[in-house]
Amino acid sequence: MSDKPQLLAPDTTGIAQAAALLCAGTPVALPTETVYGLAARADQPQAVAAIYRAKGRPEFNPLIVHVPDLAAARALAVLDDRAEAVTAAFWPGALTLVLPLRPGADVAPAVTAGLPTIALRCPAHPLMRAVLRESSLPLAAPSANRSGGVSPTSAAHVAASLGDRVAAILDGGPCDQGVESTIIALRAEGHWQVLRHGPVTQDALAALLGPPVPVADQRIEAPGQLASHYSPGKPLRLDAVTARRDEYLIGFGPVAGAITLSASGDLAEAAANLYAALHAAAAAPQPRVAAAPIPAEGIGAAINDRLRRAAAG
Repeated sequence: MSDKPQLLAPDTTGIAQAAALLCAGTPVALPTETVYGLAARADQPQAVAAIYRAKGRPEFNPLIVHVPDLAAARALAVLDDRAEAVTAAFWPGALTLVLPLRPGADVAPAVTAGLPTIALRCPAHPLMRAVLRESSLPLAAPSANRSGGVSPTSAAHVAASLGDRVAAILDGGPCDQGVESTIIALRAEGHWQVLRHGPVTQDALAALLGPPVPVADQRIEAPGQLASHYSPGKPLRLDAVTARRDEYLIGFGPVAGAITLSASGDLAEAAANLYAALHAAAAAPQPRVAAAPIPAEGIGAAINDRLRRAAAG
């Protein structure tokens, strides 16, 4: 492999090249509407192991499997009436469901990290969907960065983080939504809970499923649940309204910073810009980072979740 990954064009040739590499068991970085994913065929242990090696990812952390449609999801998981309703409302889109693994499902054991469940998402990004169709494979695809680091929202972010650890990147430009998918677990007796906040809000899900009922068991069931995640590699101070002398300030709304998530206070814009801002903070000369307060409503819950985890690093 060369020192730099091959950059594939967002056209039929690039899609075919990406699919051919994936079918051969080689991971490829692919764009989604949330962040770039490091994809590999989910049915081949060697291909999945290559994801873990590239990311330096803890083996107890399961992977999201991306599927092109509901039929492909049903082949891998057991969907009850709630799952059917949720997928009808939010797929394709930025929602991952943790569901019972179907007996005999053709997925490598490392995908589920030994759990009796599987995390599934049907993405909306046209390039990711095209690769899923072209390859005819379910694709395990965590974010295309070193484990615990800032998630990538551009091909350049992927190349900077993984370098020669990834063979190719399908360049789909910047990601529209900029934070990872919402993850929910559908449990027995009608209970459900959000495992990771994201673009699909808890309120939107509760309108369909009723109020969530968390469980006390805090085992790792899905990506993004580690206490320390998304770190810029520097101490991060939250809810800052001014920068200290040694800090790189990430602004929002009335709090101006060295970089600003959204000068107008638009939470969707802030989510789309979050990881680019954390990448800029990591590259800045200041040894510390500060972030302005973010309202907790809507997608602000997802932004605050990522910032808290980044601060824990």
